[in-house]
Amino acid sequence: MPDNLHLIIAQRDQTPIAASLLVVDKDSSKAYGRYWGAIEHIPCLHFETAYYQAIEYCIEEEIQTFEGGAQGEHKMARGFLPTTIQSAHYIVDPKFAKAVQHFLEREHAGIGAYVDELGEHSPLKSTKVQL
Repeated sequence: MPDNLHLIIAQRDQTPIAASLLVVDKDSSKAYGRYWGAIEHIPCLHFETAYYQAIEYCIEEEIQTFEGGAQGEHKMARGFLPTTIQSAHYIVDPKFAKAVQHFLEREHAGIGAYVDELGEHSPLKSTKVQL
C-alpha cells in the first residue's frame, strides 16, 4: 500500500499546517486526490497543496490522469474539466439499496446534462476549426 500513496505536506517554520493525500495507481497511470486538511485557513493553500503540487507530482512521475475529485465549478478555471467516473457501493439492506439505485438512475441523466453544459464553458483553447 505505501507505493500507492503520496502525501503532500505544507509547512510553516518546519511545522506541518496542511496536507493532501493522493491514492496512486501507477499500473493504470492514475492518481486520485481530494483527501485534504489544514489546521488554519490560508488563501489558496488548498489549491496549492491539493492540486498544483499533485499535478507537479503526476508530471514528474509520468502519471497520465489526475482525478481531482467531485464537484466544484471553480476547478474549471484551473483546467479541471468535468468528467464522469464510476463508483461502486455495496448496501446490505435491500430496501435501502433499491432506494439508492432509483436515486442514482434519476441522477444519472441530470449529471450527464450538467457535464455537457459545463463542457460548453471550457477555459481551455479549442482545437475545433470554425467554418
